[in-house]
Amino acid sequence: MTLTKRQFLATTAATMAATALPARVWSQTSLTMGGMEITTLSDGNLTLPADFIFGPMDQDALAPLLSEFGIDRTAPLTPPCNITLLRHEDRLVLFDTGSGFSFQNTAGQLIDTLDAAGIAADDITHVVFTHGHPDHLWGVLDDFDEATFFNAEHMMGETEFAYWTDPATPSSIGEARAAFAAGAERRLSMLGDQITRIQSGTEILPGVTSMLTPGHTPGHMSFLLSDGTETAFILGDVATNDHISFARPAWASGSDQDSELGAQTRAAVLDQVASDEMKLIGFHLPEGGIGHVTREAEGYSFTPITG
Repeated sequence: MTLTKRQFLATTAATMAATALPARVWSQTSLTMGGMEITTLSDGNLTLPADFIFGPMDQDALAPLLSEFGIDRTAPLTPPCNITLLRHEDRLVLFDTGSGFSFQNTAGQLIDTLDAAGIAADDITHVVFTHGHPDHLWGVLDDFDEATFFNAEHMMGETEFAYWTDPATPSSIGEARAAFAAGAERRLSMLGDQITRIQSGTEILPGVTSMLTPGHTPGHMSFLLSDGTETAFILGDVATNDHISFARPAWASGSDQDSELGAQTRAAVLDQVASDEMKLIGFHLPEGGIGHVTREAEGYSFTPITG
């Protein structure tokens, strides 16, 4: 019998599991909304210099807020990475694919998390991307450069896809993000016709509507989930933390490629989510990232739903 690459990987993984130490408990948080079951799965966390977020901000105004939130301005930030999994009717949908094996060693844990949840890569029917940054896209290929979720239809916003496959992007994105551009272009090119380009304001799947929320990247998309009168908003990276992003959404963030547009989008989205009392699902928010947004005297706050 000749082993395929995938059979080889599966056999190796099974052998390692049989001889491993007791299994790690992988983080999961769930929400049931009508006929939708929404689960966030941990891909691990990133480690970022504080200036990646706080660099463009007014440091005098920032200091008391960081003190209020107990944040050390000189220490690295370690935001969690939450992958959203949607079970609805006969579909099993992933929103983003995590970092994979070649970005940061504290992330890229999605396949192990899915395995702990009893879900195989070939069970996934759809993969929907919020944007093309490494922690959201790079897990789309395995270490043989084959599609990780090989049975799935992959979806990305038309504007976002065009940006990351534009030959001009690597020279215009800036030196700090040049590797992001190269990595995105390679992965999207290798997926080829497995990717469906989607438009804003479209019901891409039953109960899933795409919404252009630009600034973090040029074609960043968020997604509105609805079943009957219940709604939830998949935020992506419109807000990249639960402190300054909410307390002062109109402040420029260094994590946004267009910081002015990102701030405008963030303020508008949080206003809508709070006004409509929608549940929020955030990629970099704590305790699984599912929660509520509350309007405060100045800005907003995020309260997680755990379980």
